[in-house]
Amino acid sequence: MSKTIKNCYYKNITFDKLLNAHLRASEGKKSKKEILLFEMNLETNIIQIMDKLYNGTYRFGNYREFKVYEPKERIIKSLPYIDRVVHQWYIEEFIKPFFYPRFITNSYACLDNKGTHKAVLKTQEFMRSMKRKYGSFIVLKCDIKKYFYTIDKNILKDILRKNIKDKKLLEFSEIILDDGNIKGIPIGNYTSQYFANIYLNELDHFVKEVLEVKYYIRYMDDFIFLLRNKDEARKILKEVKKFLEDVLKLELNSKSTFFKNEKGIDFCGYRIYETHILLRKRFKKKINKSLKLWKRLKKENRFYKKKFLLALNSYKGHASHANSYNYIKKIDNKIINLEIN
Repeated sequence: MSKTIKNCYYKNITFDKLLNAHLRASEGKKSKKEILLFEMNLETNIIQIMDKLYNGTYRFGNYREFKVYEPKERIIKSLPYIDRVVHQWYIEEFIKPFFYPRFITNSYACLDNKGTHKAVLKTQEFMRSMKRKYGSFIVLKCDIKKYFYTIDKNILKDILRKNIKDKKLLEFSEIILDDGNIKGIPIGNYTSQYFANIYLNELDHFVKEVLEVKYYIRYMDDFIFLLRNKDEARKILKEVKKFLEDVLKLELNSKSTFFKNEKGIDFCGYRIYETHILLRKRFKKKINKSLKLWKRLKKENRFYKKKFLLALNSYKGHASHANSYNYIKKIDNKIINLEIN
């Protein structure tokens, strides 16, 4: 495994690799106008991208901004489709092959063969190990205040410089990051989730190699420690807070705290105990809200069955990873009563 990324930028500018990037970026969205327009002149568009990447003239377009309100209000930024193709190419050809092997085993966000459900199962596995060893134990649960908005780009660039020795690739990485703001990376960019992981990978290695915490799991900017007692939790919290502030210029959310394991751990959309996993109350409220909406749309003759089935299957898929057989049955009965199954 190479210690740094070297001599790879130009050799990865190929028609096939950019075509594959387009196929990934367009997956499930083939009917969208900007993708249809891109495909009308597919070969020409890809060759133009190749030329600009090769001669160093590629520049990204303007962002389209919009708000989402689930699970909380956030500003999402979206680039033109051609830029999303380039982002796919950049991540798949450079970032994943080099940085993935350097992430700790128990980092779970936005990584192949990881995700929320595996993070939940690993958390429960760790809880059971601690229960066997110590009986009662302490959970330290932390998250970063406004994480994506407060990432310091100069620090992120320093991390990239430490790892990327290919001059052209480093220049292009900085072009991706340079949007006129010193702090913050846009939520919605395909590159942002990977840059965010690279940034907190510094914390991961500090926790594992300096603090030597065995039971630690991170899902993006939410992370938990399973510890023997409150004194250890206070010490780790103090050390983590100092590292984040001094090294990464980040601030812990005021809700970061520690508590006894008997309370269970609210993490990745579930409440986790050693013996079982429950759905969060917020998730149940969301389903009830959707049921009311579906009922109203049915009454107004504006009900779209395909969209409804996608949402329903998503809800039931999430619920199936908890101990929720009776709850799923209850939802099925409500659907039957709505006469929209």
